[in-house]
Amino acid sequence: MGSESLAASRKEDHIRLAREQRSAPIARNDFDDVEFLHHALDGVDVAEVSLQAQVGPWTWSSPLYINGMTGGTGTAGRVNRALAIAARETGVPMASGSVGIALDDPSTAASFRVIREENPDGFVMANIGAGRGADDARRAVDLLQADALQLHLNAVQETIMPEGDREFSSWMRGLEEVVAGAGVPVVVKEVGFGLSGRTQRRLAEAGVQVADVSGTGGTNFARIESARRTDDVSYLAGFGQSAPCCLLDAPADGPQLLASGGVRTPLDAVRAYALGARAAGVAGPFLTLALDGGEEGAVAGIGAWLTRIRELLALLGARSAADAAGTDVLVRGAVREFAQLRGIDLGALTHRTDARPLGSRPAGSDQEES
Repeated sequence: MGSESLAASRKEDHIRLAREQRSAPIARNDFDDVEFLHHALDGVDVAEVSLQAQVGPWTWSSPLYINGMTGGTGTAGRVNRALAIAARETGVPMASGSVGIALDDPSTAASFRVIREENPDGFVMANIGAGRGADDARRAVDLLQADALQLHLNAVQETIMPEGDREFSSWMRGLEEVVAGAGVPVVVKEVGFGLSGRTQRRLAEAGVQVADVSGTGGTNFARIESARRTDDVSYLAGFGQSAPCCLLDAPADGPQLLASGGVRTPLDAVRAYALGARAAGVAGPFLTLALDGGEEGAVAGIGAWLTRIRELLALLGARSAADAAGTDVLVRGAVREFAQLRGIDLGALTHRTDARPLGSRPAGSDQEES
C-alpha cells in the first residue's frame, strides 16, 4: 500500500475509532469538577445575552466553534460538507482537520475544499501539524482561503502512532517560522493532551496570540493510536492535562485561550468561559451529529447548543461569554488537587461577585476585548 493510501486508511481509522469512543463515553471528566455557585436572583433576560466573542484580532458571532476533525477520504468529505453547512447556517467558526494529507496528495484536496465551498463567507481555520514549514502553512491557507491557521501539537499521538514522527526538537523553530510566515494569524492547539502554563508562555514568546488548550477528557488519540498498534500501549490513555486544568494553569502573560477537549455539553462550554476561555471548541459530539444526521442533524444540533449556551449565560447573569469570567465558581476533585499541587489559589474564584453591588454586571464584562 502506498504512502497516500496508508494516510487515507489512517484517516478512516480515526473516524471509526472516534465514533466507537463516542458510543461508550467515559462517565465523567474534569469539567464535572467545576461547579457554579447558584445565585437565584442574578439572572438576566435571554434577549440581553450577546453570543459575540472577541478572539484575538477577530470578532466571532459565537463563542462556540467546530474544531478540527478530519479530511482526506470520502467519509471525511461528507462529514466536512455537513459541518460546513451547519457552520454557515448557525454562524459558528469552523476548523478543518489536518490538511497535510492534501498537501502530499492533491487528489484528497476536495474533501477539505468543500468547507469553503459550502461556507464562502464564514470564519474558517485551516489546520496543519507541527513539523511543517511556512510554505506548507501558506499552501494550507490557500487551499481553504482560510481566515486563520491552526497549528496542532501532537507529540503524544506521534509517540504512540505506529507510523509517527518522533523528531520533536525542531518543532519550536518550525512553529516560529509558521507564525512569522503563514500570512494569517496562527492558533496553536493540542489534540487532546493539554497545553501547560509553561507551554502557553513559550507560545506567547513566539508571537502566538491565541492558543487552544485542547485537554484530556474528549476524543482520546492515545486510545485511538493504541488500537491501531499490534502491541498494547493503552496505559498512556490518561496522559496529559484537562482543559480546566490548563485554563487554571494559564500565566498572566500567555496567549488568549480557547478551550476544547472534553466539551460534551453547552454547560461544559460555559464552564470553560468561566475559567477564562474566550470560546469553546467541540469535535466529537459534532462528528456524531454529522455522521448520524447529515447536514440537517448538524444544523439542528449546533443550533440547539447555541440556544442552550445563551440560556445558561442568562441564568448566570452573564450578558456574554466574557461575563461568565465574573461568576462564582467552585472547583472540586481532581482539578482542585491539580491546582493545589501547582500552587494555584482557587479561593478568589468562589468570591468574584462579593465586591460587586447587588444587581450590577459580572466583573468579566469589563474584560479587555483586544
